[in-house]
Amino acid sequence: MKRKIVVLTGAGISAESGMSTFRDSDGLWNNYRVEDVATPEGFVRNPQLVLDFYNGLHRQLRDLQPNFGHVGLAELQQEYDVEIITQNIDNLHEKAGSRSVLHLHGELTKARSTRNEDLVTDWPFGTDLHIGDKASDGAQLRPFIVWFEESVPNIVPASQLAAQADIFLIVGTSLNVYPAAGLIGYVPAQVPVYLIDPKPVKVPTDREVHVIAKGASEGMRDFMKQIKYKWNE
Repeated sequence: MKRKIVVLTGAGISAESGMSTFRDSDGLWNNYRVEDVATPEGFVRNPQLVLDFYNGLHRQLRDLQPNFGHVGLAELQQEYDVEIITQNIDNLHEKAGSRSVLHLHGELTKARSTRNEDLVTDWPFGTDLHIGDKASDGAQLRPFIVWFEESVPNIVPASQLAAQADIFLIVGTSLNVYPAAGLIGYVPAQVPVYLIDPKPVKVPTDREVHVIAKGASEGMRDFMKQIKYKWNE
């Protein structure tokens, strides 16, 4: 039976592929107010602005390719049971070949009804969302994104995955966004925790964390060497 690696990924893993981030010094929140483009109220107030914002991200994502941070996780599936929990709305884990990806904050490749959050449809590349585009229930379509002030339905299965980990790996997240940052609290005490990030990260726990202070691609190579060595002892 394969050992289970549970991975929590954030914007840092996709930044190497060119995906725009939200919280970095040059991130999207410097150009847009959260309240305007990432809340239900913002969508009601100015739906065109919100659709323009996500249409731009959707166009950007079409041509992006995964980096070794993504590819390495897919390769680990040969020897481990790899479960990825991601805060990212891109599809780069899937492009890299990862088979089990749980999106906490939605997916930029899908749209949903404004009336029914469970009525989700594919959003093909090469198309934009427009005011007047309807879901099958007749309601306006919006990006399938979990906005601020909305619940995070996948946090429950994510916490269950964290509790099953034999190794817990964190890649490219500042651990500032809750409830995702709290997932480390569900990891059993005896399970080793690794963190890949070139920037200092304040971990919301006093448990030991093996820090690999490198970018996603380089850090993933180090991580793979470390666990293969430890596993074969």
